[in-house]
Amino acid sequence: MWLVVEAANSTSTIHLDGHPDYTGNADEITPRVRTLPNTLHAAVGNRAGPEQLTPGARVTGAYLGQPFSARIVGVQALTSAPGSYRVSLDLDEAVDVVTFDSFSSFRKRVNGVIGKEGVSRERTSNGRPQLELSWS
Repeated sequence: MWLVVEAANSTSTIHLDGHPDYTGNADEITPRVRTLPNTLHAAVGNRAGPEQLTPGARVTGAYLGQPFSARIVGVQALTSAPGSYRVSLDLDEAVDVVTFDSFSSFRKRVNGVIGKEGVSRERTSNGRPQLELSWS
């Protein structure tokens, strides 16, 4: 973590993570730090959000760690959780939702709640999101 100390004609930079001090002018550092959020928004901000998903749209992703491609059957914005969407998917190929070797349970239709990034808040026991969606 870097902390840039700005003062008139100051060139002070304090490092907190073991990286060497930057000895440049504070006037050079400040514009770079201030443009970082704009750069990140440009990189990820142009992607259509889940509010653009409609029944019949094609998506890809993973359900309980199993990759899939699917067609959206239904999507609903949740008023109780702004920014969250309940999605119903019809998978092209059924996925096995059981990791136990001697038992299987296949699902072709799955439901889940995703946030704006297309990832569910709920996690599996290994910490991976239960549902991860990608769309264009």
